[in-house]
Amino acid sequence: MIVVAGEALIDLVPHGPGALADLKPALGGGPYNTAVALGRLGSPTAFCSRTSYDAFGEALLDGLRQAGVDVSGVQRGPEPTTLAVAAIDAGGSAAYSFYVDGTADRLFTAAAGLPIGTRAVSFGTCSLVLEPGASAYEELMRTAAGQGLFTALDPNIRAGLIPDADAYRARFKSWLPSVTLLKLSAEDAEWLGGTPREWLAAGPSAVVITRGGDGLTVHTREGAEYSVPGEKVEVVDTIGAGDTVNAALLHGLSAQEALSSEALAALGADGWRRLLRFAARAAAITCSRAGAEPPYAAELGQL
Repeated sequence: MIVVAGEALIDLVPHGPGALADLKPALGGGPYNTAVALGRLGSPTAFCSRTSYDAFGEALLDGLRQAGVDVSGVQRGPEPTTLAVAAIDAGGSAAYSFYVDGTADRLFTAAAGLPIGTRAVSFGTCSLVLEPGASAYEELMRTAAGQGLFTALDPNIRAGLIPDADAYRARFKSWLPSVTLLKLSAEDAEWLGGTPREWLAAGPSAVVITRGGDGLTVHTREGAEYSVPGEKVEVVDTIGAGDTVNAALLHGLSAQEALSSEALAALGADGWRRLLRFAARAAAITCSRAGAEPPYAAELGQL
């Protein structure tokens, strides 16, 4: 079982020219997208979050159920669902404005325990920024790591939500001893201001950096570096592409019985490049569709 912990929200995505052109609601949130993508790939997955009782919250849970994700551990509340208004540039990249005051997902409280059979827990995005939930997710991360579970982190920086950049960077560094696999975009890496070597020295066994259409690179604690190119595709937008990478990496590692620091060290060049190509292929399919619509296992073929 892979547990994904973090926010579920509604993206308001424009369809057509102009900032307010035909905004349509779409199910989203980085952790939410990761959980759906894992479910579609066939990995046993559970979602750990807090959602509203409103219509958006019900739709979010329905989307998880349709992907085969276990939602029995999702907390509920009467507060509204977080909204993220997307703006899509000419290259298909999305920027977001968030409406988060008093919303349900930020009121997450630390779970009493993880589901039986949990092998890995994935964290990231807004859920590690917005208090009081951020501290609860941080507590869960440290608990999972203390239990010897594989932990994955995608900070997925949303600078507009971070009031104190230096404080967030310090907090990010404090998480690294509890992280097995760190995945981040080249833009995130630049914003954070560190290097893969520095991050690896602090705790993770591997750091994967995505470069959009230029592909992915992994840096390992053993000093190796492996890269693959991106898959060529006509990009509709990039919403959910990074989340799809998260899911593909976790699914692929699970399929290879590699959800441990020791197994990551043993993957070698062939194993890492095969995994990265699988993730690049999955992300390309997501980019070929409007919104966060990750692929199903049948669309990707074998790892």
